[in-house]
Amino acid sequence: MKKILIIHTGGTISMKENKETGEVAPEKEHPLYDLLPSLASLAKIEDEVLFHLPSPHITPAHMLSLGQRIHEQLSKKDIDGIVITHGTDTLEETAYFLDLYVQTRKPVVVTGAMRSINEIGSDGLYNLMTSVRVACSDEAQDKGVLVVMNDEIHTAKNVTKTSTSNVATFQSPQYGPIGIATKRGIYFHHTLTKHKSYPIQVVSSNVALLKVYAGMDGSILEAIQQTQLDGLVLEGLGQGNIPPSLVAPLQSILDNNIPVVLVSRCYQGIVQDVYSYEGGGKQLKEMGVIFSNGLTGPKARIKLLVALELTKNKHDLIAMFAS
Repeated sequence: MKKILIIHTGGTISMKENKETGEVAPEKEHPLYDLLPSLASLAKIEDEVLFHLPSPHITPAHMLSLGQRIHEQLSKKDIDGIVITHGTDTLEETAYFLDLYVQTRKPVVVTGAMRSINEIGSDGLYNLMTSVRVACSDEAQDKGVLVVMNDEIHTAKNVTKTSTSNVATFQSPQYGPIGIATKRGIYFHHTLTKHKSYPIQVVSSNVALLKVYAGMDGSILEAIQQTQLDGLVLEGLGQGNIPPSLVAPLQSILDNNIPVVLVSRCYQGIVQDVYSYEGGGKQLKEMGVIFSNGLTGPKARIKLLVALELTKNKHDLIAMFAS
């Protein structure tokens, strides 16, 4: 029987609903503790609480601590896989950070819940059980960090939260899940073509994320440049375009050697240097804006945070975001 380590970080999966007020809040003790014996038939379980935080409280520093804890535990113990419980609001960002950071062939699975443990239809224990089953699967090795929710297995790179409350919220637009869980087994029907990890020691950069909108003026870019900015991610329009009013302040940011990464606010497709009008993608690329290959804004920010700990070289950053 395989040995699986469960690392708890908080979130709805560790909360209970107040039946009188309907409020959902963290418990002093993790409510899943009483339910862990139900996993004994699946694997030898060890578990620990690293954080007990709602996911909006999670920072990149927490993500790095979690990644370091994973490495520490894998090096000390005979563990076959790791499952992480996490709040869903920032789950995709933590999962993607770990995907960029963790260096192991063993399965690392992130899961959570959309309904607290004592709500009708709670999905927490079921998602946890499914995640343990995935972590026990030999086929889950060498697939990077996985997100398992609602009987689906997604890559950390592509998955995103698509609904505020639906239990089927986690989807991978354009790509779909790479596997499914059924009562009979764990089945993978896709695999990664490439995967790379980046060994960093700290997360120290200040990287901002801005969504572009119709009629946006340059004052926001001018203001954000005064915040000791180390990097900027822009969610541009369509294939990667911005209003002309943003061009001059954006050029000022670039002239100060602050890398700017461009993604699309569309949830499918990639940014491309197609349009040649003022503020169009062609002009932006010629200015030195870095084009990202299909990442969402939050994930591009995570990648730029990681990348800036390794290099400030523009050509290296372009290569990292092209993959």
